[in-house]
Amino acid sequence: MVVNPYVNFNGNTEEVFNFYKSIFGGEFAFLQRYKDIPKEDNTEGCVDEVPDAEGNKIMHISLNIGSTMLMGTDVPSNMEQVKSGTNLSLCISVDSREDADRIFAGLAEGGNVQMPLQDMFWGD
Repeated sequence: MVVNPYVNFNGNTEEVFNFYKSIFGGEFAFLQRYKDIPKEDNTEGCVDEVPDAEGNKIMHISLNIGSTMLMGTDVPSNMEQVKSGTNLSLCISVDSREDADRIFAGLAEGGNVQMPLQDMFWGD
């Protein structure tokens, strides 16, 4: 299991990650813009409502820094904007669906699930 930080930004993710890249070195492991998201049934209500003017904003970016993968996104303007202190989450990568189900169930119990565990185009 690997746990990596995921940071949400209000439209300046690309600038911030280019700065991090200039300091830490390396290359982006992944970069996807909102305009390049595949239209699928399971993205309805998630990313399909991003304003067209924000198509070039970052849906997901990742930069390897040592053994850590720093990830980030631009929060679309039609969603609640992030504030310092509330813009960080953790990405938990596991080796099996069984581990994912077990960990999700444990964290969800008594928690506030904002998005159910489901297959999405960005994972496997």
